[in-house]
Amino acid sequence: MAKNKDKDVKTNAMRILDKAGVEYKVNTYECEDFIDGVHIADMLGQSREQSFKTLAGKAKDGEICVFVIPIEKELDLKAAARAAGKKSVELLHVKDINAATGYIRGGVSPIGMKKLFLTVIDESVKQFDEVIISGGRLGSQIFLSPKDLIAVTKAKTEKITV
Repeated sequence: MAKNKDKDVKTNAMRILDKAGVEYKVNTYECEDFIDGVHIADMLGQSREQSFKTLAGKAKDGEICVFVIPIEKELDLKAAARAAGKKSVELLHVKDINAATGYIRGGVSPIGMKKLFLTVIDESVKQFDEVIISGGRLGSQIFLSPKDLIAVTKAKTEKITV
């Protein structure tokens, strides 16, 4: 019973968007375990191209970097490192995601992490009026404009996918 009540509670990402005065929509769906973004988009009848996933990485110097890419794409680690101004970047191991970001796998939002990390969003985001990102918990999505996503995460946009 409490699970449905929890879905109505705002996440850190939503509170940050509220504080910034950003317009957004929330969608919730039943999900108790990790499901990849492609399956979620298909299950909900959403555009794969407008759905973005958030990946957390660690640079050789130890800095956490965040990369936001379309759900059907793979991160180009060399391009990601260049875009982040780093020599190299590797993705965080699943077991380290929560400690670094405050989110769990499948619920990682680029907004509302433990701190504002260096963020790079794939340049394809600019072709849409609205994109879909994780709402900050399993079963929660945020729909917002790419312009607002870029602004609130202080991100840069570059081609970072294969």
